[in-house]
Formats: sequence, C-alpha cells, structure tokens
Amino acid sequence: MKVILRNDVENLGRLGDMVDVRPGYGRNFLLPKGHAMLATEANRKIFELERKKLEAKAAALRKEAAGLAEKIAAARLLIPMRVGDREKLYGSVTTALIAEALAGQGVEVDRRRILLDSPIRTLGEYTVRVRLHADVIAELALSVVAEKTAYAEEEVRSADDESRAQSTTEDGE
Repeated sequence: MKVILRNDVENLGRLGDMVDVRPGYGRNFLLPKGHAMLATEANRKIFELERKKLEAKAAALRKEAAGLAEKIAAARLLIPMRVGDREKLYGSVTTALIAEALAGQGVEVDRRRILLDSPIRTLGEYTVRVRLHADVIAELALSVVAEKTAYAEEEVRSADDESRAQSTTEDGE
C-alpha cells in the first residue's frame, strides 16, 4: 500500500515522503490517525496544496519540543528509593517515577517518551534520554539516592534556607 506521509513518522519517513507500508499498518494506524493519506493522483495534488500549512505546523511542534528540551536539560532530578544490602534498590526506578518527579518540577512529559536502556536498580547518577519529537531528544540528569540520604539532604537545604532568611531579616533591620 502506497501512502503520502502528512507528518514525520518515526522509523518510516518525513513529511511528504511517499512510502510503501503494509496494508494493515496503513489502514489501522496511519490513515485513521491522520499521519498519512493514500497515494493517489488526486491526493498528491491535495497534499501539495496543504504542504506549507503542514510544514508550518511541524515546525511549530519542533520549536515547542526544543523549548521543553531546554527545561528538561536544566532540571536535576533526585529520586529517593528504599535500599537493601549492598545499596541495591527494592524494585527499580521506572519511567512513571521519572515522569512524576518531572511533573513535580513543573515539566509535564508522557512516561512513554522517557527512554531507559535498562531498568535502574542501583543508587547513582544517570543520564536519561527523553524523546520529545522525532528530531528532538533531551537528556535529563537523574540521581537515585537512598531515602534516608534524601531526607537528610532536604533537611540540610531547609536549614540553609532558614539561616539565609534569618540573616536577610537581620540585615534588613
């Protein structure tokens, strides 16, 4: 089945490409979702008329994804986990946990966009990739720490904030 792609489709092609796909994939996914149209002569003419509008829409999505990638690259996640012997985690850090932690920092990302090569099962520093667009992949710095360590760091930070607040009020008097 020959189709014309109406937007970039991962592992298939870019906007405007004419590709051969299996009939089930075309009928059940590409056509209903609006990612493609049948490659007939009439549809080619229609596509050429709306090509500029589709390219502008794709550019806007790419720009939005690039802005979100900057936010993600600036974010530093700290995920506290329960640990057992030899600093091995009970369970593992999942994409859902990472998405929830990002949402806590004001960055909404679908968990299916977070790419983990393998489950995270030990404490440490990790770099996690987030696919925001076919052309935009952000890298996120992630620290997995023991729960007790995380709470101790948080208490130190809050104590530092309190001491700064007291020193600014004393300076302001």
